[in-house]
Amino acid sequence: MTLNFPAALAGAALGIMMLTGSAHAATTDAELVSLVERHAQAQGAFDQATLRATTAENYVEISPVGEVDSREKMLSFYAPELKRPAPQVQVDEPAVRIMGDTALVSARLSYTMNQDGATRKFAMRGGYVARLVGQQWVLVSAQYTGIRPSKP
Repeated sequence: MTLNFPAALAGAALGIMMLTGSAHAATTDAELVSLVERHAQAQGAFDQATLRATTAENYVEISPVGEVDSREKMLSFYAPELKRPAPQVQVDEPAVRIMGDTALVSARLSYTMNQDGATRKFAMRGGYVARLVGQQWVLVSAQYTGIRPSKP
């Protein structure tokens, strides 16, 4: 059996490119999930600086009740002087789809809070659109949909 060196070299290069591309995609997926997590945590902490850093100037948010808010309206809601106790949030079940410099991220947002001595839990689905600006991903939109609790 004769080894075809150019074919073997091409095959090895293709294999390395596939592994590198897959590792890059996993890194980018993790970066986008981290962006959503930072954004969700900043909402609970009324951290306007992080909310500003994680969103684009043209950011638009659709609330669970269908209200459409501009970035400025969203930021004003999280003004430090309006800070109140907020539920703890956990981001899980992420799904990331990347198309060039745009990405779609959906995730389950699970909230837990103590209210009147009792623990209250609820969840929403968040649908996010992110855009790569320079070397940084920022959110350009978010839409939240409540998840009905399971019936006992």
